[in-house]
Formats: sequence, C-alpha cells, structure tokens
Amino acid sequence: MENHVLVDASFLVALWRKNDQNHPWAVQQARLHPPPWITCESVLSEADHLLAPDGCATLRLACRRGALRIHPLHEDAFIPVLDLLDKYADVPMSIAGACLVRLTEILPDPLLLTSDSDFKIYRRLGRRVIPTRMP
Repeated sequence: MENHVLVDASFLVALWRKNDQNHPWAVQQARLHPPPWITCESVLSEADHLLAPDGCATLRLACRRGALRIHPLHEDAFIPVLDLLDKYADVPMSIAGACLVRLTEILPDPLLLTSDSDFKIYRRLGRRVIPTRMP
C-alpha cells in the first residue's frame, strides 16, 4: 500500500460536492485510500476558493482533525517548483500542480488523487510518470 497519498483540489472538490460529476469516483478513492491525505498550501487555497462558501468549513475541519495534512515546501525545495513551472509553461502548470509534483519527488511511495488530466503530462524526477488515480 502507498505510504503517502497526496490530494489535488479537484479531488477535494469532487469529494465534498455531491453534484460534481466525479463525486462517486472521489468517494470510492476515499474509501480505498483513507486519510490522512497530504497536500500543499496552494492546493488548500485553490480548494477553499472552489468550495466557497459551502465547503470551506468542511475543508478547515479536515485540516484540524488531521485528515488533511499540509506538507510545507521549504525555501530550498521551492526552486525545483519554479523549474517545473518553467518546464511546463506551455501546458500550463499552476503553482499548486508544481508543488504536488515536487511532493511526489520528495515523499516515498507517493500516490496522487486527482481528476486533472495534466498530471498525465507532468513528470517527476525527470521522466518518471507520476503515480495517480484519476476518474
């Protein structure tokens, strides 16, 4: 089983919005890969914006209860994030996406839950495919 399950804003929105087309998939993934989940501040900000105003309290509660853990990227780890943004500028890549790719590079045995198909294009550690679950 994966040691580190990372989540993108698309997964969080699908999980907490019952009318989202990917809601059944997100619920299934939550059962298969239960919390705690790891994400970054950029993803949390994006999810907070997308879920406003209804789902924000749920998102904050998940953080407070430890179901959603924010993995900080320290200053020395942020230069590779900027490099990823440059590399995938034509896709384009968001800061949240770049931070998640970076987390897959620094955490062992990562698995990313996302419905963002751009993660099929992005690569970790040069040319390695990012382990993902998508609808």
